[in-house]
Amino acid sequence: MSKPQPRELMVESTQRITPNMQRVVLTGESLADFPADSKSGYVKLQFAADGAPLTLATQEEGVKPTMRSYTVREIDVAARKLTLDMMLHGHSESAGAANSGPAGQWAEVAKAGDRILVGGPGPTKLIPQPADYYLLVGDMTALPAIAGNLELLPADAKGVAIIEVVSADDVQTIDCPEGVHIEWVIADDLAPAADHQARADASLLVQTALNVAWPAGKVAVWAACEFHKMRALRRYFRNEKGLSGDEMYISSYWMLDRTDEQHKQSKKTDAEA
Repeated sequence: MSKPQPRELMVESTQRITPNMQRVVLTGESLADFPADSKSGYVKLQFAADGAPLTLATQEEGVKPTMRSYTVREIDVAARKLTLDMMLHGHSESAGAANSGPAGQWAEVAKAGDRILVGGPGPTKLIPQPADYYLLVGDMTALPAIAGNLELLPADAKGVAIIEVVSADDVQTIDCPEGVHIEWVIADDLAPAADHQARADASLLVQTALNVAWPAGKVAVWAACEFHKMRALRRYFRNEKGLSGDEMYISSYWMLDRTDEQHKQSKKTDAEA
């Protein structure tokens, strides 16, 4: 089966929704067959080696594009609109390498009428259901996916979402069930350390998650963040709470002091270990 061709989409609008988050709305007739249930799935924005957004006119035969993955925040197939909320590279390490490349730079300057090739969508990444209690944890790169997950939970769901943002001004209003509490934490600026794992273990995001009072019943977990923080959370949920793979989804979206490509290799090595 041949690989689906990327869609060329046009920027309809952009909006700075918080100091460190840019909303980009893309449109195009090629969205007519985009799966309507793709919220929390991902697409891949495609760029040339120099960081310029690729289009059908500028893509080169046999040249592999640079690709960056972003969560589908909203998809309206009837209106042919795809919404992406893209974290910008700010002044905190929580921005990290995740957006320091071409995608974050493009999001800051993209304007209506600009075009870009978009691959996907990839599969949705939803918290396992049903459960008695839902625990979601993530940094700002995962905020769009957490928001999508919260909006798709059943109305009677109970749980907590712990979301790390760069600043208090990055807190957003998110629709979620009345029984789900959102706890916002501000990214801590810890002193530089050679041991990134020890630093991650001590981070406010990780410690807040570890301090959640573990409820009775079936607990489902969804977590996505920086690589070392992901490993700290995974160790806790697997080893101390005994959760199995079908009770949690956990992933890293970026890695401190590493490029996107280096992060992907680290994820592969970690998965094989």
